[in-house]
Amino acid sequence: MKKGVSDVKPLFLRKGEERRLLAGHAWIYSNEIDTARSPLKSFEPGQPVEVISQRGQWLAHAYVNPHSLITARILSREKERPFDRAELARRLDSAMKLRERLYPAQCYRWAYGESDGLPGLVVDRYGDFAVAQITTAGMERWRDAILEMLAEAGPLKGVLVRSDSDLRTLENLPEEAEFVHGTVPDEAEIEENGIRYLVPLSKGQKTGWFYDQADNRRRARGLLSSGTVIDAFSYIGGWGLTAALAGADRVVCIDSSERALDHARRSAELNGVASRMTFLRSDVSEALRGMTGQPAPTAIVVDPPAFVKRKKDLETGVVAYQRLNEQALGLLADGGILVTCSCSQHVDRDRFLRLVQKAAQRKNQLLRLIFEGGQSGDHPIHPAMPETRYLKTLMMDVRTG
Repeated sequence: MKKGVSDVKPLFLRKGEERRLLAGHAWIYSNEIDTARSPLKSFEPGQPVEVISQRGQWLAHAYVNPHSLITARILSREKERPFDRAELARRLDSAMKLRERLYPAQCYRWAYGESDGLPGLVVDRYGDFAVAQITTAGMERWRDAILEMLAEAGPLKGVLVRSDSDLRTLENLPEEAEFVHGTVPDEAEIEENGIRYLVPLSKGQKTGWFYDQADNRRRARGLLSSGTVIDAFSYIGGWGLTAALAGADRVVCIDSSERALDHARRSAELNGVASRMTFLRSDVSEALRGMTGQPAPTAIVVDPPAFVKRKKDLETGVVAYQRLNEQALGLLADGGILVTCSCSQHVDRDRFLRLVQKAAQRKNQLLRLIFEGGQSGDHPIHPAMPETRYLKTLMMDVRTG
């Protein structure tokens, strides 16, 4: 644990603000704190606290950041069991054992924040290596211990902590240089659903790969097994390689990043399907417009980055999703397949389904929902925290008229 203020101080809540916490939620917002009894300026970022109700009821161990809207995050609800080095090790081990039951290839999201009792920590495993992101001041204090424990628990040859997440700015944390324990290569080969991918570890998006779609990609194979499949926002070809290995005659991967497409191209060669795949560097909307009038694809996968990162952007983001889906639907002929996704937590499943349906109505098309999925099992959902549920994937049969 890094040096800093270690004295545990009380954090008093305003009257009635403990109800959500008692129901299982793990966040405390700044407007829920009794700042007369607990002046926020008296706390250091990441400082451990004991959460106390207005009536004096002990509630939880937590850590605090006076600079963040989410001012405190709960670490333990057992008074005699505060969060310490032993507890950190136990939770990392518990998280790993759950994933090993689901993914024997040792390629998975190892830790998923609040769902694993590790708020502010995300870890992805790539066989002998792991990449972590620490997004809160409270977890930043445990950075060195996390590096050591991940390496020992794996055991791993190397662990990389990336500090380039936008979430760090919400905690008033700097985007610092990377921290490495052991040796971590620039890329790693992983296996997902029997497909091999070359994943960029230090220069890739997020922590390198998007394991959250693994279960959905496996389920979609039968829908992507023939004709021409377009993988829009392909990154390093997760959906595109799924289609090619399932038997699609031609796959077009579209992404704005040449680096990502290079990894997709080399991954295609690794799997022996490069001759059936095309890699197009382009803005996705522009590329789809350019396909108007061409032979209709059999299936289109639309898996964009989050269009709604903040609640205030909801309406603008919904319009962007609808327009994108209209573009995709406009290319599909009768009997085509649309796989459309949203990773925006603020767009719930029902609203996403409605906007896709509205897009189809504008194109005079009928939709049949075949499958729908959320994030894979290595991204478990905290039942009391809807914030941990974010991914929506809809697989639709498209009919005209």
